[in-house]
Amino acid sequence: MENLWNDNDAADYANDAKTAGQPEALGLRVYTSRIIGKVADLVLHGGGNTSVKVTDNDGNAIMHVKGSGWDLETIESPGLPAVKLAPLHAARKEKKLSDPEMVALLRSNLLDPSAPNPSVEALLHAYLPFDFVDHTHSTAVLALANQDKSEDIMREIYGDRLAFLPYVMPGYDLSIAGADLFDRFPTCEGLWLKNHGLFTFGTTAKQSYDRMIDFVTDAENYLTAKGIALPGPETSDRDLDPAIVDKLSTALGADGSPFADAMAMDFRSTPSIRKYLSNDALETIAVRGTATPDHVIRIKPFPLIIGADASLDDITSALEDYKARYRAYFERNAPNASEEKVMLDAWPRMVLIKSLGLVGLGANDKAARIAGDLGEQTARIINAAEDVGTFQPIHEADLFDMEYWSLEQAKLQKK
Repeated sequence: MENLWNDNDAADYANDAKTAGQPEALGLRVYTSRIIGKVADLVLHGGGNTSVKVTDNDGNAIMHVKGSGWDLETIESPGLPAVKLAPLHAARKEKKLSDPEMVALLRSNLLDPSAPNPSVEALLHAYLPFDFVDHTHSTAVLALANQDKSEDIMREIYGDRLAFLPYVMPGYDLSIAGADLFDRFPTCEGLWLKNHGLFTFGTTAKQSYDRMIDFVTDAENYLTAKGIALPGPETSDRDLDPAIVDKLSTALGADGSPFADAMAMDFRSTPSIRKYLSNDALETIAVRGTATPDHVIRIKPFPLIIGADASLDDITSALEDYKARYRAYFERNAPNASEEKVMLDAWPRMVLIKSLGLVGLGANDKAARIAGDLGEQTARIINAAEDVGTFQPIHEADLFDMEYWSLEQAKLQKK
């Protein structure tokens, strides 16, 4: 993991912020957010968040935290909306908040009411007593965090430099659990979130960033020392056979499909993907769940799997089996939810073609590319995780809770 910090670049960002009438710390926050966001093995497609705490001209403590819809790689200061800190700390002493109540709390304390919603983990950023906080879902960390003995591995690598948090649903519950964990281990330099990712923090932008890079590098070195390869993003070296494209288009574009009007495909075939797809246990491993919880929103809880020589009838049959599996997944978990759920479409967002490659699916090129990126990272994570031990992501019920999060369901039911 290369450390991209550059003193001259950092000074430029700080000076630009000062010239714009903003705190220099905000400029540095933009800078380190961008050098984190540009590394695919740290974050992909919004899968991370950052924050900085400053004092305004009236002496009030505020926090700039990543806003919804912004990508760390290209983030600018408006993508880090400012929130008053005092009311957020006061809320920690009051009743448990539902996620809509948490969003309302954050929105009501925005300095700019038109700003985007702060990150769902904004409260955890607020409660950690450091000016700078970074959160990533790195490939190396996820290969180790998705293990039954994840805590033992963390201790072996980091000792007491990190504190371990068992899986907790992102949002309010994670914010409180993470804050309570730090209160118990106030000398730690980061939080290791099982099945989820890594938090680091520091008094300066460089300290928090350096810790993130160092800790991810330690995870990479742990794998290397065990003889486990974790290649970086690789170049896809073949195109998908047009005959397979035609068969997938016909099957996936049928009436009732979310792709009936428009469909894009993103094909990937790299050495790591082909290794993953050649695993004799692929049909078991691939349906265990996603490498980090928020991936489920993009690629569903499991992929469609077909053979390289599958006929149209074979693909159609596999697709019907997929939809039946998805409906059964919904029917198993929806009754246990705290509120009524409306089933999302039962169509895949990723197709695994055994021994050949994977296809990300979307209504447009961007959505298909995102699915392809996540599928490629998942293949590399699972290859390494299976070499370490067993790839064991969050349980199905937790995955369902993430996919059917109330904040998303509210929009669906209103629609």
